[in-house]
Amino acid sequence: MLRSLHVRNYVLIDSLDITFPEGLVIITGQTGAGKSILLGALSLLTGAKADASIISAGADSCVVEAEFTVDDSPEIRALLDEADVEWGDGSLLIRRVVHSTGRSRSFINDSPVQVQLLSDIAGQLVDIHSQHQSLMLTSRAFQLSLLDNFAGLGGPREEAAACWQRLQAVRAELAEARERLGRLQSDSDYARSQWEQLDRAALRDGEMEELEEEQKQLANAEEIKTNLAEALSLLDADSSEAVNLSAALREAQRLIEKTARFVPSLSELSARLDSARIELDDICSEIETTGSSVVLSQERLAEVEDRISLLLQLMRKHNVRSVSELIEIRERYNQELFDGSSLEEKVAALEADLEAASKAYDSVCARLHKARLDAAPRLAASLESSIHGLELEKAMFTVELSEGKPGPTGTDVVVFCFSATGKTAPVDLAKCASGGEISRIMLCLKAMMARYAGMPTMVFDEIDTGVSGSAAHKMGALICEMGRDMQVFAITHLPQVAAKGTAHYVVEKSDDASGRTVSTIREVRGSDRVTEIARLLSGATITPEALANAQSLLSQ
Repeated sequence: MLRSLHVRNYVLIDSLDITFPEGLVIITGQTGAGKSILLGALSLLTGAKADASIISAGADSCVVEAEFTVDDSPEIRALLDEADVEWGDGSLLIRRVVHSTGRSRSFINDSPVQVQLLSDIAGQLVDIHSQHQSLMLTSRAFQLSLLDNFAGLGGPREEAAACWQRLQAVRAELAEARERLGRLQSDSDYARSQWEQLDRAALRDGEMEELEEEQKQLANAEEIKTNLAEALSLLDADSSEAVNLSAALREAQRLIEKTARFVPSLSELSARLDSARIELDDICSEIETTGSSVVLSQERLAEVEDRISLLLQLMRKHNVRSVSELIEIRERYNQELFDGSSLEEKVAALEADLEAASKAYDSVCARLHKARLDAAPRLAASLESSIHGLELEKAMFTVELSEGKPGPTGTDVVVFCFSATGKTAPVDLAKCASGGEISRIMLCLKAMMARYAGMPTMVFDEIDTGVSGSAAHKMGALICEMGRDMQVFAITHLPQVAAKGTAHYVVEKSDDASGRTVSTIREVRGSDRVTEIARLLSGATITPEALANAQSLLSQ
């Protein structure tokens, strides 16, 4: 239950500190006094959107803080544990601070939390019924939600939503895969022909450089042989016409060694001459080997030139400048062909996934439909019985199900049908019920939901709109009955309802010392409460008859 509320710098509220008891809490006040402002402040603690416009003029920030006492709740404990927030021995201190920048910060038991956590936890703490929500009673989605809450179908609804999300995700992925496969298949013939041509070419990185070098040698083989033979004849000692350089070096070395006996420094020259003779012999050997390896082959030359021509043709065709780039293109075409094959496998797998997801979705929808069919007449009977007690004795109420478009809540469409007189068959509630009738039906629904949901605190914002007289008295009695099992806040203009409260608070608007309009709230008791009830009965001028009537209402 809501134990206390602290508000600072919220719209017209400068500062407010107030505690609340258990049972039925009545809140009244003149139109425009700020009752809705108080409700808006409380809504901040349930995760409602905040902006700088709610901050009082001249203030830098506003603060709304409430203390809730709650029984041990596994759901709330799980939410707090996930956010690393201490439980606090059954007491939750929730605070929201909104700054002039429009940004806000949220706290639970003084630990900073995400605003989404406030929304998640608020669903376990308080239910705020606004006048707008009564209008929602005519909404198909809202009616379906009410039926599911009555039937306790929260788990299956979540399962249906998960199955629907999975089904939609698989459908989207399958559509994308099919589109990609279609594009690949339309280009596959071209890609295959290009890949096959490049694959037949047996490309090898660095091949062009090797071929160009070989082509030069083959094209100039005769000249190469001639030049190498002449060079060898000049250096080879076996040539009759050549200077015997090797023998000359050997003889020079012998003479230097002989002289080195007298001039020791010449020993180094002897070693150098020996090294030169060895190098000369090695050069001659290499020239001879190279000359013998040079091939005079027009056939091989033609093969090399044809190969170079093929590579150049492929490079021009694919607008590249190297064989390595051709290899990259070949691999890309190969990957495209492979992707097409793997995409076909992926499409087949996704089609199987789609079938499984569809079956899972259809299964949970069937279970939901069966449970709703079973719960619909029970909800209708329970509601009909409740509204009979609110001066709609002959009213008829039915809940009809029909097949609709598949979605996250299943395939059912729920229609609440109503007949106020019972003389005609019930028709769509949205087409026949007056504002007062909708208010009474909504109150009966809330009373039912409170019993099933175990909500500790419920707030009604003028749920009695459009109701007066004895019907208002009976609505007050029903709200009072709810207050025996839970904490109920009723913002009302009806004296018949206001007189039922365990505690009564009045919201007032006045001007402060600076002339600024502010809203305050105070508890009224005794004669002050009688006066407030009389004001609700007679308006601005309170008559003795109104006071007597107010006293009579309170004594009842």
